[in-house]
Amino acid sequence: MSHRERTYLDEALRSLRADLLDPEGPRISTTRKYNFAILPYRPSDERELRKQVKKLTHELKAEGWSVLSIALHRLLLDRLRTLEPGHLESVVAREKRLHARDPQRALTHLTEFLARHIEGPDGLAADVARLIAEFKESLPSPTSPAVAFVGRAGALYPFFRTSALLRHIDGHTGDVPVVFLYPGESRGSTALSFMGELEPDRDYRPRIYAGAS
Repeated sequence: MSHRERTYLDEALRSLRADLLDPEGPRISTTRKYNFAILPYRPSDERELRKQVKKLTHELKAEGWSVLSIALHRLLLDRLRTLEPGHLESVVAREKRLHARDPQRALTHLTEFLARHIEGPDGLAADVARLIAEFKESLPSPTSPAVAFVGRAGALYPFFRTSALLRHIDGHTGDVPVVFLYPGESRGSTALSFMGELEPDRDYRPRIYAGAS
């Protein structure tokens, strides 16, 4: 990773840290009662991003903060583990048979299967909201400083849309500030392209800590 590439992440994390530790309280959002922010990063910088977020986590904890880290790919794996015995194996076997004849049809089949576990208010959004609610309940007091980082979305590409997740957990986080770690590219002030591959999604309300890339 070049010095320039380190700089954009350094700048974004530095700005985020300053806003979280603002003397008057976290100000990661310009909208009252909407405590969400997005930190986009190049997918190739996944390892460096995790390293810097871990460093920020240690710094926040040293300041008396409670920090929750949520890995989306683990939530999906947990859901798949609850399936009836043999069900997942059956899906995989069918996907392999379809791929041998028509790769696009195989991808469609897999997308439809995963969508039932990822999308909608009862998908991963429900798991994220539940974990944040449990985290909120575990805090020493209702006013204790806290933040939740939601990451590892890249492992769900191309089956996942970030804007839908944020929309479904809005109002279900107990006012805990939530920072979504977004693998992709910022396009303009409000548009983001997931993994830098999908068409830019402009359905974003949170503040975007893009740095200067």
